[in-house]
Amino acid sequence: MFGQIEEMQKQLQAKLATINVDGEAGDGKIKVQVNGVRELKNIQIDPSLLTGDAEELEDLLLVAINRTMEKAAVMAEAETKNMMSGLLPPGMDLPGFM
Repeated sequence: MFGQIEEMQKQLQAKLATINVDGEAGDGKIKVQVNGVRELKNIQIDPSLLTGDAEELEDLLLVAINRTMEKAAVMAEAETKNMMSGLLPPGMDLPGFM
């Protein structure tokens, strides 16, 4: 059973690496993309922010990245539950496991 779990974990990580999650901040002036394993894949910055206040740009980047990472975490949890549901007998749930 543990070999099966390890194989499923590898499959899950491979699948999550192919799923992209998008987020934004500043009314879309900052756009961020991460994959399901929470690797930052892309950042787009509206040129109007490049001539403004650096602190505002930094703040918007942090907001966009954190929002997107949270969305990716929720998506990864759902994918994990979906994949692991095939391992447990019907009706059996392990609280806190997923």
